[in-house]
Amino acid sequence: MSNTIQLTDRSNLPSSHVKQLRKQGSIPAVVYGVGLTSIPVEVNGKQLFAALKKNPKAILQATIAERGQHPVLVQEIQKDMLTGKWTHVDFHQINMNESIDTKATIHFSGEPIGLVEGGILQIEVHEVEIRCMPDKLFAAFEVDISKLGIGDQLLVFDLLFHDGVEVLTDTSVMLVKILNPQVAEVKPTE
Repeated sequence: MSNTIQLTDRSNLPSSHVKQLRKQGSIPAVVYGVGLTSIPVEVNGKQLFAALKKNPKAILQATIAERGQHPVLVQEIQKDMLTGKWTHVDFHQINMNESIDTKATIHFSGEPIGLVEGGILQIEVHEVEIRCMPDKLFAAFEVDISKLGIGDQLLVFDLLFHDGVEVLTDTSVMLVKILNPQVAEVKPTE
């Protein structure tokens, strides 16, 4: 069902400790949410990556010494722009009995017919806002775009909606389109 991760409270540690954490493979983080004041913590990077590998929207059971276990979602991951290494993580503690607002990624699959015909694939949106109960949470909408020809497009309206999931993004927002190459050419300005 859910993965358990160990978080270590670092409230009493100096900020200079952060560099040392990263050298040891830990990531500085913060936990906040319902019934919790913001708690600075650290998490083992390998353990967190393994927990999120299959589902980046997994609900994790975060164990914090002397504070118990809390269901959390990863709200944000900050990365080093040069190395791509995770530098900080925000965990949002959630109430399993209340709906949550979050984002779901859109995974496009298949090679559109329009590309074979010489069209240009233009992806407009990579994720949409959703609202659901925590047990209905999923990581991504899977969207097959193999039947799209030149001039075709898909809107948020065209997504296959999951039971118990409300899409908050405007349904008229364009997800993807196949451009006609003649129309897509940049015309020189006069």
